[in-house]
Amino acid sequence: MTFKYKPISLACVAYALSCSAFQVQAQIQNTPNQTTANDTVVVSGSRSETKLSETAASIGVVRRSQWDEEKPKSIGDIINRIPGVFWNDLGNEQHSMSIRLPISTNAVYQYLEDGIPIRPLGVFNHNALNENNMNAASGVEVVKGAASSLYGSNAVGGAVNFLTQRASKTPTGYLGVRVDDIDGFTRVDSGASNTWGDLGLRFSHYSSHRRSQNWQEYSGGSKDSFSLRTDYNLSATSWMRASLIKTDLDTETPGSLFETDYRNTVGKSLNTFTWRKDITTRANVAWEGETTAGGVTTLTAFARKNDHGQLPNYTISGCSGAVCKGTLNNNHVESLGLDVKHEQKLNGNKAKLVSGLTIDRSQNDYVSDNLAITRNTATGRYVSYTLNSVNNPLGVRNYSADIANNAAFAQFEFVPVDNLRIVAGGRYDSISYDFQNKLTPGANFGAANEVRSFSRFTPKLGGTFALNTRNSLYGNLSQGFTPPEVSQLYGKTAVPDLKPAIYDNTELGWRAALLDGSLKLDSAIYRLDGKDTIVSYTPAVGDSGNKNAGQTRSEGLEVALNQESQWVDWRLGATWAKHTYVAYKVSDKAGALEDYSGKTMKQAPSHAINAAVTYKFAPGARVALSMIKQGSSWMNDANTVKYEGHTLFNLYASQKLQGAWEVWGQIRNLTNQRYSDSASSSYKGTGTYSPNTQNTYQLGAPRSFMVGLNKSFGT
Repeated sequence: MTFKYKPISLACVAYALSCSAFQVQAQIQNTPNQTTANDTVVVSGSRSETKLSETAASIGVVRRSQWDEEKPKSIGDIINRIPGVFWNDLGNEQHSMSIRLPISTNAVYQYLEDGIPIRPLGVFNHNALNENNMNAASGVEVVKGAASSLYGSNAVGGAVNFLTQRASKTPTGYLGVRVDDIDGFTRVDSGASNTWGDLGLRFSHYSSHRRSQNWQEYSGGSKDSFSLRTDYNLSATSWMRASLIKTDLDTETPGSLFETDYRNTVGKSLNTFTWRKDITTRANVAWEGETTAGGVTTLTAFARKNDHGQLPNYTISGCSGAVCKGTLNNNHVESLGLDVKHEQKLNGNKAKLVSGLTIDRSQNDYVSDNLAITRNTATGRYVSYTLNSVNNPLGVRNYSADIANNAAFAQFEFVPVDNLRIVAGGRYDSISYDFQNKLTPGANFGAANEVRSFSRFTPKLGGTFALNTRNSLYGNLSQGFTPPEVSQLYGKTAVPDLKPAIYDNTELGWRAALLDGSLKLDSAIYRLDGKDTIVSYTPAVGDSGNKNAGQTRSEGLEVALNQESQWVDWRLGATWAKHTYVAYKVSDKAGALEDYSGKTMKQAPSHAINAAVTYKFAPGARVALSMIKQGSSWMNDANTVKYEGHTLFNLYASQKLQGAWEVWGQIRNLTNQRYSDSASSSYKGTGTYSPNTQNTYQLGAPRSFMVGLNKSFGT
């Protein structure tokens, strides 16, 4: 697909995800049902109420009330309803992501909570959203497209910001339980909140468990997550907020299946001992107050502590008969940081200047050892392992990296003429890695000690134009920047020659309230050009490395439509996209040149649709049918092996009862379709094609039934 359009000289307004959560929640709770597109309120770069029609960026929003109705099982159920966003399920809240880019585990997104990154720069984890407490959020906003000018490095494909709930004004509580028939899955949600004078408290918790042997062998897991948030009004012009988030995830990892097992078995796992354990803690304290006439300053101090231990299924490789190679590792991160922002209104509120800085200091400790893995050659299952540090130097590592990230940004917003709003700004990021190898550097134990630094200034220019009260246009030119990660540089024997990846984003959008204003439209056409994109090159199953692709291009069309009425609500989110290697040449281990220039990037579906229709047949009662359609995609860079895509249907029903009780049920994958959440192939397009050793599939769940019961207390 090629779009013929001229980039306009307008660019993305600042949409600062680091807004005060106090203001965010107040906006969400106090915003009435809207009747026009211009009334929809999002959190802007100025940390104040901003009409979506005046925001020159593509932003998808899901409010708490919406997912309270749909009872999502995972974060993917929440954010996948936003066009251009695809959270790819890898089991037990593990995931990869696609936002205007192919599905991958690459560090091209920024995940935030109340505007503060969940993980530090340089230690991205594609599973980072499992560190969130879904029960504590008031909503989520997803900014799509390159936006490093405000969000910093890694905000290339987009930024996902979960907003925590502030305390209720009166005593409230919540208790819910749900069970799933085929998973042995149970989850309990609970919460309590109240405000005493100037002090407000909210406690949110959920705990889930999935038994080991269910529809899929060896796929059990558990998660326990709690959040505590405190808000205190110091005066009429200042306040403080403190929050603590603790999450413990312990999961088995069944991994993927080869071609024959995927086609002919249901729920088989090749792995019988692989696992992942994540223990994460985050805390922050924020102060906000009026420091100048028309000016508000926000200071946020934050801390993180993350422990990620695993015996990963994806490093099992190099099999020779009944013996394979593998690794066992632990990744530990501790951080302290300060985020400062100031918003100054100018010219009678017709202009404003927002500026700020971020200081983030982190220490990353990593330990890895080798395993000798025994495989049952008859079944293909990996059945046991032993430590094998001497004879298999695949993963012996013991290092630390001190990470220093400093950033400063500024943006200026003004209205030169009626109905036209212009924003210009930029951000300077500097990051350095002080790498220290605790082993003797060499061919088997990693690189020598070094300090490596990256820096870049990323600009933006954008604007919006209101055609009338129900139609607005926007456009932006913005840039994204992502340096190599610590693990990409130092995770293997030698340090690869990786350059930072740079992305240029061009976007045009139209928002409207059609018919009588009840039909909402939000659409965008975009092009994202990447230079030196960091891609994962896979010479064989279980063996991958990182390389710079010369040039890439992602372009697409996104459309969101929704309408609400007394009896029927419906929504449609659709994306059509193409992701191309403009220039990508790589040499394999034998030195042969592979040229993928002009090819479509792998794991890049041609289109995706997420739609639902809801019938409200009685007061407090609703039934809904949803459809999730994923188009075909190439499984390899040579474009010779294809996954045909899939279409899933889900059915939901709920009934509110007296006494604030609610009973509900879901049938997921209604037609019981066999599908894959992630399909890839290591076949190079030449030589012998062996599907049962080169093609791998992450098996999707079959039809399942879930029921739940909730009880709310207070108002």
